[in-house]
Amino acid sequence: MKEQLFTIPVNDAFRTDCECPVCKLYADLEKESIDFVMGPSYMEDDVRMETNEVGFCSHHVRQMYQYQNRLGLALMLHTHMKRTNEMIERLSQKGTTSGKGLFAKKDTDELTEYLDKLEHSCYVCNRMDRIFHRYLETILYCYDKDTAFRQIFQTGKGVCTSHYAALREAARKKWSGAKLENFIQDLNRTYLENMKRVTDDLEWFTDKFDYRNADAPWKNSRDALPRSIVKTNHTIISE
Repeated sequence: MKEQLFTIPVNDAFRTDCECPVCKLYADLEKESIDFVMGPSYMEDDVRMETNEVGFCSHHVRQMYQYQNRLGLALMLHTHMKRTNEMIERLSQKGTTSGKGLFAKKDTDELTEYLDKLEHSCYVCNRMDRIFHRYLETILYCYDKDTAFRQIFQTGKGVCTSHYAALREAARKKWSGAKLENFIQDLNRTYLENMKRVTDDLEWFTDKFDYRNADAPWKNSRDALPRSIVKTNHTIISE
């Protein structure tokens, strides 16, 4: 199948020699999202309206702080803080409503709900979630339509546990019957085979710390720990 613009990131990730190409997709998307929000786009009205409302999570604001655009970050945080102050001031004047009745919530009010929502909101996370969902759809599209991609998928190193679950759920929502069954079989096989491969590598990595194995070859276990972290925690470790 001729490569389409929207399939390029997916194909590139699955051609990469890594333990989870979906993690590679996610890491590239995170970098692109930080580049996007810290570039000229932070001055666009629609972007600024959303950043003013939702702000950023602690994980992504740390990454943004390392970016060479301190003025852009300062401007976004300034208008976000102004909006937050206005919202808290307005909602705090409404007071707290204590719940009544056996099953009522205690001390619930609009301000509490606003603060809870604010604590769990992030412009970068929201943008990544929207795009990443489309990536999962594209993976399924390529598997279905592109025989070359399907072969790469079937012979690759599998995916991490988190993205195994994400792909399985995405496929269940999209397909049924034989098409779903074939994909799930390939997904299960590649996941389990490669999880067992990395598990064996990690076991030998630990065995190498036994003095009796000091002179034994490392085999494929030298980088077994970071590869295991990818598989279990969908986190790419930079050595």
